[in-house]
Amino acid sequence: MHEYSVVQALLNQCEENAVANEATKVTKVVCKIGVMSGIETHLLQVAFDTFKEGTMCEEALLVLNTQKLKLECKDCGHVFEVDEVRYFCTKCESLRVKVLDGEDMYLMSLEMS
Repeated sequence: MHEYSVVQALLNQCEENAVANEATKVTKVVCKIGVMSGIETHLLQVAFDTFKEGTMCEEALLVLNTQKLKLECKDCGHVFEVDEVRYFCTKCESLRVKVLDGEDMYLMSLEMS
């Protein structure tokens, strides 16, 4: 389950940002997770709740926002978003599409005190 290593890296990043901003604790962590990131959000939540104990994020709320798959058609230039993994243009049905967003996980914001 790679969610554990993802959470460990996330907690490290949160603590680094907190220290850099002279905060003593993190109260909210907001992440954007692409549908093609390979991360199971419910497992990530469980891992976060488990590993945040004893860290600056111990009392933090984790907010996970799902990013749809954003694609661009290489034939007609149409840019569109889909909820599921599908690789054809919704306008011209071309299979020549480029992924613009929805493959990664990003730390979007932190609330600290």
